[in-house]
Amino acid sequence: MTRSPLAAPLAAWLALAAVVAPAAARAAGGEKKKSGGGSYVPVQSLMGATIRPGGRRGVLSVDLGLDVPDAALRTRAEQSTPRLRAAYLQIVQSYAAGLAQGAVPNPDYIAQTLQRQTDAILGKPGAKVLLGSIIVN
Repeated sequence: MTRSPLAAPLAAWLALAAVVAPAAARAAGGEKKKSGGGSYVPVQSLMGATIRPGGRRGVLSVDLGLDVPDAALRTRAEQSTPRLRAAYLQIVQSYAAGLAQGAVPNPDYIAQTLQRQTDAILGKPGAKVLLGSIIVN
């Protein structure tokens, strides 16, 4: 098998471009903008196991974030994200496990429970739980 004399320099150039391009993008654009504005604190999707109609296993998925207008409380919320996510995950998993077969999730109950937990962890009200979607697959 013969190689082209340009293969090695081309591979070196592509490797260099792969390393330099992300660094240049960070320097030019600064930090990547979060969705939802400056007061929005995103939370990763939460999932819990449930039973779908017909007795098959399913997954309850909840997408959410926090709206925290107060800068000091937003900093506390960002620092408390692991604790918040752990508490949210426990709530969603226990709710999904108790969900009746084929029942539709209650977004009001989920939002109230998550809001109560948010206020308890942050120590005061001021962070509003924003539900994005609740899906049973």
